[in-house]
Amino acid sequence: MIDINLIRDNPELVKENIRKKFQDKKLGLVDEIIALDGKKRALQQEGDSRRAQRNSLAKNIGLLMREGKKEEAEKAKLLSKENNDRIAVIEAESAEAENRLKTCMMSIPNIIADDVPIGRDDSENVQGKVFLEAKEKPFEVPYHLDILESLGGIDLDAARRTSGNGFYYLLGDVARLHSAVLTYARDFMIDKGFTYCIPPFMIRSDVVSGVMSFEEMEGMMYKIEGEDLYLIGTSEHSMIGRFMGEVLNEASLPQTLTSYSPCFRKEKGAHGIEERGIYRIHQFEKQEMIVICKPEESDSWYEKLWNYTVELFVSMEIPVRQLVCCSGDLADLKYKSCDIEAWSPRQKKYFEVGSCSNLTDAQARRLGIRYKNSQTGKNEYAHTLNNTVVAPPRMLIAFLENHLQKDGSVYIPEVLRKYMGGKDKILPKK
Repeated sequence: MIDINLIRDNPELVKENIRKKFQDKKLGLVDEIIALDGKKRALQQEGDSRRAQRNSLAKNIGLLMREGKKEEAEKAKLLSKENNDRIAVIEAESAEAENRLKTCMMSIPNIIADDVPIGRDDSENVQGKVFLEAKEKPFEVPYHLDILESLGGIDLDAARRTSGNGFYYLLGDVARLHSAVLTYARDFMIDKGFTYCIPPFMIRSDVVSGVMSFEEMEGMMYKIEGEDLYLIGTSEHSMIGRFMGEVLNEASLPQTLTSYSPCFRKEKGAHGIEERGIYRIHQFEKQEMIVICKPEESDSWYEKLWNYTVELFVSMEIPVRQLVCCSGDLADLKYKSCDIEAWSPRQKKYFEVGSCSNLTDAQARRLGIRYKNSQTGKNEYAHTLNNTVVAPPRMLIAFLENHLQKDGSVYIPEVLRKYMGGKDKILPKK
């Protein structure tokens, strides 16, 4: 959510930002917000005046009654009733205007960074830096599910019987590799100075609406029937929600946290759930990182965060690249974002394994996350950022394809061996 003062003072800038995101259907919201804001302030002014008048009328009625001026007192009572009736109407209209204003404000996208490329959708994202040489294998690389099955590492059939499509059982050394990568990622981020956290895996609706747009919520979140709780789609949600409504001490910033959690997603929309494979699924596990910082620090933290993911993948000897997200591919709360994509020797192209975002103060405004500025003494909104450290299902695909050997074994890089009981490879099942 952006600052309403920006809409009051520079509505054309806000409209131009909407056009850059190819959301022209929202242009009318800017004018509606201006009208609602004006109405709300006028009602507030009239309400304050009438409430002051109510107090004055009450005193006057008492005085007239004591003086025995019953006729004048009755007239004053009528005036008081009319005034109270109008106050009730004002309060109802104010609440209605406030609710509609909030809905409109939460639909306006965050102002994007000047260096965000302009494009309609993810097909117009722009390649950034490339890390490690992307090499083709001297043999045909099977589909990742075939590799997993050859290692005795997955059971999709049983998962379909117990849970349906979009779930899986990981087994044996593959399950161990999955946990090894998460543990390594945890230690990697702790070594970067981040505080490790295991957050709640369910959050209330006020947190959900604070961390994401309405469109994202509908396409992602699972609602717990009969309760005001949602399963998290990523631990970023509960991690940021931890600071909801707080005024942080400036000395405590930046808050740098890394978290483990399972993640649950509907995966509604064009992509849908894969029936064969683990690229897009309903349940997975992830190591995440978030930062809450002062506004002047968020640009530098954004660069640090996505580079941490690159460093992690490079240490596991997996070629990756940065892909800069264009304006039309940015969720409404994002100021800027980039994906980290891993090389697929089978497809001979890159695919997404993580995403890094700077949301400036848009998320903090929704959740009321502020800090006390030591220079001005005022409470100001913090900036929030999030980034995927590693999400094993997609990471596993990249890992298996890049480290598959001609004999069907899978090479284990040095950094993971201590988490794999010293193993340097996973052997196929005969």
